[in-house]
Amino acid sequence: MRTTPRAAPAVVVLVHGAFTDASVWTEVAAVLTARGLDVRTPANPLRGLAPDTAHLADVVRRTAAPVVLVGHGYGGAVVTQAAAGAGRAVALCYVAGFGLDTGECVLDVTGRFPAMPLLGSSLTADPAALARTPAARGRELYLRAERFGPAYAADLPDPLRRTLSGRQRPITLGALTDTSGPPAWAGLPAWYAIAGADRLVNPTAQRFMAQRMAATERVLDGSHAVVLSQPDAVAAMIAEAAARSAGGAAAHPRHR
Repeated sequence: MRTTPRAAPAVVVLVHGAFTDASVWTEVAAVLTARGLDVRTPANPLRGLAPDTAHLADVVRRTAAPVVLVGHGYGGAVVTQAAAGAGRAVALCYVAGFGLDTGECVLDVTGRFPAMPLLGSSLTADPAALARTPAARGRELYLRAERFGPAYAADLPDPLRRTLSGRQRPITLGALTDTSGPPAWAGLPAWYAIAGADRLVNPTAQRFMAQRMAATERVLDGSHAVVLSQPDAVAAMIAEAAARSAGGAAAHPRHR
């Protein structure tokens, strides 16, 4: 009797965003691993959209399995591009992430919606002003230590907020101004966790990006650090994407 081959399980690749490192995924990765999923948490260089994308695309190409790419914050912009060129991606997940469209940059999205008051006062420089100076492309941006907690992680305990602030990694201005190519979400199924209490990325902007990519939405009452404050909910969304995409690319909602 002929048996039907089992679909290859997807590998989950978690990509962090600005002002943090791969350790931000620790809790989510633990939940997914306990569910039996193979999880990778590569470093995101935060040097510019093109080099960051090239780095992640190489990680994906070296993964001998279907891949679910997950991006948090700026990491969303990176997975959007890496999935378009790597060939193994079967689904995309965004957690308060930037799902950019063709010719769009991160500052285009943030500038389209009301400014988040804490963001402007928390950054070490104004990216919109710096963007008018081409030579500033390599300028590194941080969140001020005294503002990191309220701006990035308002729903986390103080000791963890201090730890996150102390190990934050800067992002270059170029990463925020580099424009995106054709988005992978136009042809892949997508899921989006909207952080409803985010003080860095306007939740209205998040909802806009989720809706234009026809993503399956989850609304979580969390800060930008929702990956740490609500890891079970974030992991559940990712596990759903992995299960529904097992064995190959699922049909995009627009084409069902």
